[in-house]
Amino acid sequence: MAWLWNRRWSIALWVLGLSLLGLIHDSRIVSAEVEYGRAKHLFLRGRLEACQHEAERGYVRFKDRNSQWAVRFRLLEAEAMVWRGMYQNGLAVLATEPSTLSSQEDKAERLTLEGVAYAYLQRFSLADERLREAEKLCDASRGGICGDALRARGILAVQRADFAEAHRYFLESLAFARAHGDQLLESTAYSNLSAVSLQESHYDEAVDWSKSAYVTGLSLGNENLAQVALGNMGWAYFKLGDAVRAQELFVEAEQGAARLGNLRNEVDWLNTAGDVYQETGDFTKATRSYDQALALAKQINSNEDIVNALEDLAHASIDAGKLDGANGYLQQLGPLLNVNNNRLDALDVAFAQARIAAASHNDKKAETLFREVEKDPASQTSMRLGAEHELARLYESEDKTDEAARMYQTSLGTFESARGELKNEESKLPFLANATGIYDDYIHFLVAHHKTDEALALADRSRARTLEQGLGVTSNSQSVSNAFLHPGEISRKTNATLLFYWLGQRESYLWAITPTKTSMFTLRARDQITPAIERYRKALLGLSDPVETANGDGAALYRMLVAPARDLIRPASTVMILNDGVLSQLNFETLIAPEPSPHYWIEDATLISAPSLRLLAAAKTSEQSGNKLLLVGDAVSPNRDYPDLPEAAAEMKQIEQHFPPRNETVFARERATAGSYLTSAPQQFAYIHFVAHGVASRTDPLDSAIILSRSTGEEDSFKLHARDIMEHPIHARLVTISACYGSGTRSYAGEGLVGLAWAFLRAGAHNVIGALWEVSDESTPRLMGSFYQSLEDGTPPATALRKAKLDLLHTKGEFRKPFFWAPLQLYTGL
Repeated sequence: MAWLWNRRWSIALWVLGLSLLGLIHDSRIVSAEVEYGRAKHLFLRGRLEACQHEAERGYVRFKDRNSQWAVRFRLLEAEAMVWRGMYQNGLAVLATEPSTLSSQEDKAERLTLEGVAYAYLQRFSLADERLREAEKLCDASRGGICGDALRARGILAVQRADFAEAHRYFLESLAFARAHGDQLLESTAYSNLSAVSLQESHYDEAVDWSKSAYVTGLSLGNENLAQVALGNMGWAYFKLGDAVRAQELFVEAEQGAARLGNLRNEVDWLNTAGDVYQETGDFTKATRSYDQALALAKQINSNEDIVNALEDLAHASIDAGKLDGANGYLQQLGPLLNVNNNRLDALDVAFAQARIAAASHNDKKAETLFREVEKDPASQTSMRLGAEHELARLYESEDKTDEAARMYQTSLGTFESARGELKNEESKLPFLANATGIYDDYIHFLVAHHKTDEALALADRSRARTLEQGLGVTSNSQSVSNAFLHPGEISRKTNATLLFYWLGQRESYLWAITPTKTSMFTLRARDQITPAIERYRKALLGLSDPVETANGDGAALYRMLVAPARDLIRPASTVMILNDGVLSQLNFETLIAPEPSPHYWIEDATLISAPSLRLLAAAKTSEQSGNKLLLVGDAVSPNRDYPDLPEAAAEMKQIEQHFPPRNETVFARERATAGSYLTSAPQQFAYIHFVAHGVASRTDPLDSAIILSRSTGEEDSFKLHARDIMEHPIHARLVTISACYGSGTRSYAGEGLVGLAWAFLRAGAHNVIGALWEVSDESTPRLMGSFYQSLEDGTPPATALRKAKLDLLHTKGEFRKPFFWAPLQLYTGL
């Protein structure tokens, strides 16, 4: 849902610093030093609640015995409270101490604490007044508190929504921290810069700042710094479209905040976790999370967090169709917005009111409010994107066709501008998730207006964007533009029927493309197709034979996905599947065709998976004209999680038999290392083959790895990671990953499954064979022997792989079951 944007001014805005107080070596107060040091140590480790209570006990013990130490205990107690988000409590504690403190730094620290607390309470005049006084003392002393004052100024600027000024102050605090060797201040500066980057929609920069904060926090042993960095990182990944990784980080951060007694951050992470639930359509969990955040926000009397929670609850109610409930939350917000006078909060309320008006068919009011959000200079990118998408839908509902089309195009232009600002390729991978709703609605709109060719071009525009850009394929190339004008030319060029799928919320579509015609078929909605795929995949992995057991899902999926285009597919021909979403986890070869008797579809056609029409249009003949083989595998077990593969040596021997020894480079046992591959000049090989364990990371697919022999004492030296593979260009005609889950387990919107196979395509491979699930150590050597024999005989890779699979399918033993022959798929790229 594009309307979910970041309104959490204080995510990881680290408020306070530590004054390095000189130790007083009077033997009469050694016990005070010891107790203060113990409390301070808890603070430095991020254990805020424990620090607060320890400081309170110290104050009670020494308030009548030594006023100087009593003041320091009191300041530390207030400091812990403010870090926990207990701003009014902290101010109350500070108010109990006399204003005539003995130390200039004590005075400056107290004023800075008060300034920050007032800033969070939106009492900006008082905050500014306190910080001016603190800055005067700082100018006089030039002590460590000066860095804290810079940070406090940044926090005040954020609360006032002046992000440019906040960014400047946080950079100054970072420079001060580095100059004075203050790691705590340095880590909080990183977190603050991450938070400001989030507000400015610079999400990949926010990830980088958060990672720096996390590393620095861990080096200090400060759990609080670490949990804030994780939460900020989660929010950045969420805005980049990676809800899976975001959810894991939010849960970890929320649990850490709760354990440490940091109520303010606990509120933050409950709210943001609710946003992920909301995005994924789990409104019950979202509402529960928002309710918990609201209760905690009221407990610490944080106006900002109360506003955030009420706004989120209003949007959740709208999504659930509970308009009266949404209006109730908006009514509660009225008086609070008059206090904080925050324009972004006002725009969020306007957006919610517009959504309610649209749902109530008050179109004129809805349009006015959506336009207000879209045009306001204070709107964040995600706000503007959400308003433009809703305007397009509004115009469509009013049958204003031209206005709707223009607004869909405008919203996609806004998305493209935001994507263009991302600097890291890894950040771009999940980003399309922010626009899938727009694409889906616009494609549905075009189909409804009988513009099916335009709908196909638009759907393809969303595909393999990161892969294409990494390979240098752009939408401005002549070959790409021709792909949209003449899709039949691509079918003729590839000598294949192309089946292009789009899974939509309301209905799905299949375009069947042959050299002479393109036909579109309407399919069931995504949510009606997905359960059958999940059940069928479970049956395949359960070692069943779906044809023998007359599996209903295998037959139903064929009827839903293939049968509409059956008459356009020639017998024994090649079919290229351009799948979408969950379809990338389905091997179409295993679908059960009904005639003349039930059988797997592999018996009728040679199937290949392709990423996009544009890549097929731009594909060239392999530059690698030789027959050189790089063979890596039969590694030495690096640990008990990855034992030796008993049949790996036999599989490698099978493959070696099909190449002249002079054309082979083989790395086995101790020599089968990640470094051996990376330094072998892999671009020289026409064929690259791995026989090894594989591991697929769902949270971070580029952490997926081929498991090889350990090369150094480093923990992960035995892993050849996907992110390293894609950084080393190759020109191979074929890369084969004879390893479990070589295709990956995580599908990104538009990119499909991202893992090892995707990484080799990104590196430049023309074809990659990867596995959708575990590969059998018993059956795979036999399959590979047949496969490479066919390659040696001059058979194309796709046909050779099909023949090897059919050889297993037509046996009488266990290997006839899809579990053994169906995991391996051929993916084609450039």
